[in-house]
Amino acid sequence: MHAEIDSYLGYIRVEKGLSINTVAAYARDLGQMLDFFVSKNIKEIKAVREPHILAFLVHLHKNGVESRSVARHLVSVRGFFKYLRMETKVSYDPTAQVEFPRKWQRLPEVMALDEIDRLLAVPDAKSDFGFRNFAILHLMYASGLRASEIVNLSLNQLNLGTTDYDQTFLVTIGKGSKERIVPIGHVALLVLKEYIQFVRPRLSKPGSPDRLFLSRFGKGLSRQQLWNIIKAVVEKAGIKREITPHTLRHSFATHLIERGADLRSVQTMLGHASISSTQIYTHMNTTHLKELYKKFHPRA
Repeated sequence: MHAEIDSYLGYIRVEKGLSINTVAAYARDLGQMLDFFVSKNIKEIKAVREPHILAFLVHLHKNGVESRSVARHLVSVRGFFKYLRMETKVSYDPTAQVEFPRKWQRLPEVMALDEIDRLLAVPDAKSDFGFRNFAILHLMYASGLRASEIVNLSLNQLNLGTTDYDQTFLVTIGKGSKERIVPIGHVALLVLKEYIQFVRPRLSKPGSPDRLFLSRFGKGLSRQQLWNIIKAVVEKAGIKREITPHTLRHSFATHLIERGADLRSVQTMLGHASISSTQIYTHMNTTHLKELYKKFHPRA
């Protein structure tokens, strides 16, 4: 089965043009499927039938995988078997009649405004790496960029203007290699200008890439390094729950909608292909309103 999976991954990477991150996600899902089939002594792809697919999905669920992630695994497996049929490597698609598990919507974790303030107060802005982290946090909360978009952001993707009245924005490449324009707020703009003018030149070394944020070795940050930076800042801020780069993205969107931003504009800034992905934040807003009602209405 390894050969068939490698062939499919090559197909979606080269012919379908899917991003490296998406291909890696498919590879993980199909790798888990392969491990499960090997454990059940299923050695040939032609031997896989619908009960085997169902057993794999049940196995994921029993091991604590959420419904949404189980559904994503099924998308990966279904695409794989569709490819095998197209290539006439199998004559039967065992996923054809398998229904997606019912999705239950879990509201994303969002930071309160005072937590954002505590987070931004942690980095030592007097040191180069402290100011770099300070700039990263400001930009993530001001733009809602994904972790991969932050670490891959280059200097030529920024338009910071020459005066406070110029239009300031960045151009980022999101999922599916789709380009989008995201505005940058005034506070983050001032921090970024100072970082680019005074701090980044001291972090840069001969041969450094055109990345906005550089590591201590003058290289571009990896996503893991970004996660470690966020984790360290969260611990130092005394925040006792898990905060990830994506939490800042959720907070960006939720705080916009709480203050009256329309859903379509937030969808554009987040780079969601479908408005349904953005609608989760309307549920967040409803929750916020209910909490306010309970807190302040005399007969709540």
